[in-house]
Amino acid sequence: MSREPRISFGMIVLNGEPFIRYALRALYPFAHEIIVVEGAAPAAASIATADGHSLDDTLQSLRAFQAQEDPEGKLIIVTRAGFWTEKGEMSQAYAQRASGDYLWQVDVDEFYMPRDLQAVRQLLREQPAITAVSFNTLTFWGGLDYRVDAWHHRRGAAEYHRLFKWGAGYRYNSHRPPTVLDAEGRDLRAQHWLRGEAMAARGIRLYHYSLLLPKQVREKCAYYSRAAWARREHASQWAEESYFQLKRPYHLHNVDAYPACLYRYTGAHPPQAQRMWRDITRAGSRYEIRQSADIEALLRSRRYRLGRFFVMRANIPALRLRQLSIKLSAGLARLLPRWLKRLARGISQR
Repeated sequence: MSREPRISFGMIVLNGEPFIRYALRALYPFAHEIIVVEGAAPAAASIATADGHSLDDTLQSLRAFQAQEDPEGKLIIVTRAGFWTEKGEMSQAYAQRASGDYLWQVDVDEFYMPRDLQAVRQLLREQPAITAVSFNTLTFWGGLDYRVDAWHHRRGAAEYHRLFKWGAGYRYNSHRPPTVLDAEGRDLRAQHWLRGEAMAARGIRLYHYSLLLPKQVREKCAYYSRAAWARREHASQWAEESYFQLKRPYHLHNVDAYPACLYRYTGAHPPQAQRMWRDITRAGSRYEIRQSADIEALLRSRRYRLGRFFVMRANIPALRLRQLSIKLSAGLARLLPRWLKRLARGISQR
């Protein structure tokens, strides 16, 4: 493919403020088109209007962007009166309208470095045989200076399937995981697929701000607690205990069946994510920001760093550590440091 590849970005969104305008600005220079499907699935009824729309200003922001910041007519807004069946139907809606050479799925709270977007576009131009590209994610938690790492990330969940070749007869087959089939019905990830590790080796990652703001966490957990596929009926309890109070400091990702720990982040952020953060943290902003004093205390704690080592670096399963503690003889158990006993009890709590 000698010409510049045309990339159709597809996004589904509900209550996408404050991210939506910054996400669109970040993608716009690299987009053939940006197709945004707005609305709610039934499991999100508690965080949507009665007719299935965003409770915040997402629709207004989309229309304002289209009127004021879309000189090339790239933004396509798709919505309906009433609820979508599920997120998969919403993804189908943008895929059906895509007219580019590639379909790139994005969440409203994920960003990429501009140089990485350009590098991916150049890669597609130079290697047109590529059929799919995945990206490893960095997940930010409570602020730009903190990220969360989790067991399920280290076992494959950090790899997000995002970019797919697109053309006549191609179809978006599933949302979990995102899967696209070619005109012959073949999975594009079974062909010339660039894995997340390969992209990370090039320095290209997905910056995911999915646990940045209290608003997000409350809304995501309200949805997950009602979505049958998620099997997270206690999601709102996780939010109160782990996100807002740090009562379970080794279970800090909302997929809380697995251990997850906080780390300090000192690297760079995509420019539009930085700009958004500056805007929403300025005096007079209407957005609630999670305070960081308890996060800082946790990250300074020697006990937490030691516990984090055992949980994450040494890959000792929480359940196995608990069983080990129980099976130790009374004499040997007395030799264990108190912090290790507390760690064994604490990280196994669900």
